Amino acid sequence: MGNALATAAAVLVVLLFGAALFSLSSGEYAVAGFCFLSASLTIYIRATRLVDG
Repeated sequence: MGNALATAAAVLVVLLFGAALFSLSSGEYAVAGFCFLSASLTIYIRATRLVDG
């Protein structure tokens, strides 16, 4: 189950980066910043809590 959660977190990070890049190109800098921050926190949680080893 932990591996599935780690994979889901990685997919979420990719989606958040995509949303951030789209927001940057649209001029929505606050939304882009929030997406980048959320992606960074998701990466941190995935690395510290969800991945064994």
